[in-house]
Amino acid sequence: MQQYLDLCQRIIDQGVWIENKRTGKKCLTAINADLTYDVAANQFPIITTRKSFWKAAIAELLGYMRGYDNARSFRKLGTKSWDANANQNEVWLNNSVRKGEDDMGRVYGVQGRSWQRPDGTVLDQLKKIIDNLNNDIDDRGEILTFYNPGEFELGCLRPCMHTHTFSLLGESLYLTSYQRSCDVPLGLNFNQIQVFSLLALMAQITGKTPGLAYHKIINAHIYEDQLELMRTVQLKRDPFDLPQLTINPEIKSLEDIETWVTLDDFSVEGYQHHEPISYPFSV
Repeated sequence: MQQYLDLCQRIIDQGVWIENKRTGKKCLTAINADLTYDVAANQFPIITTRKSFWKAAIAELLGYMRGYDNARSFRKLGTKSWDANANQNEVWLNNSVRKGEDDMGRVYGVQGRSWQRPDGTVLDQLKKIIDNLNNDIDDRGEILTFYNPGEFELGCLRPCMHTHTFSLLGESLYLTSYQRSCDVPLGLNFNQIQVFSLLALMAQITGKTPGLAYHKIINAHIYEDQLELMRTVQLKRDPFDLPQLTINPEIKSLEDIETWVTLDDFSVEGYQHHEPISYPFSV
């Protein structure tokens, strides 16, 4: 929690105003932030200085792991996080490859589960990683990436948190996640929860012990219409202790995640938080 607050304060103190062409807004921006989450100790990195809707973050992660390409599928899991980008992004709405309402195109989990090879076949990156880890293999390339520049125009949004690298040291599994762009007031806690939960899930289904999760952010920013709320409300609040994440121990395989896992298989114990803050969202 303190890492989050320190980053917010650093952006306010040291950030530079940059205009974002996609949104038409200015952002107070800092470059390079490194966050670390102790998954082994189950220190769940959820924001406590405002209410954070952790279920939507985990639902989105499950959708990525299933390779979903439609906002409707994400809503069924329990999150509306893709509704705006799928249905309100004017560039995407005018793209001839868009299949209709709620279509997201080839973004995030689609790339992770069905990366197109030149010969027309597909690579399931996530399954390759899980198969290797199940066999105690780390080829120094256990990398899940959603970043496919050749297909940016085939989706509604370039991936922000784009690459996850897994590292196996004996029986301990580590994760390093890379994020090119981060809306700190709104998006970061989603991303923190997902990095933590991804390592916890991957360790559980491969029979490994989770270690640390490292989260590297390149461009961390606060939009101009979010700044006052961050400065005068959220940063004035005292944080609570971090809660713990509980995952159904019956989740034992990728097939389980693909078929029957729901938000009912996750719970957060001991979550104390301040009142919600309605930060503006930029499409």
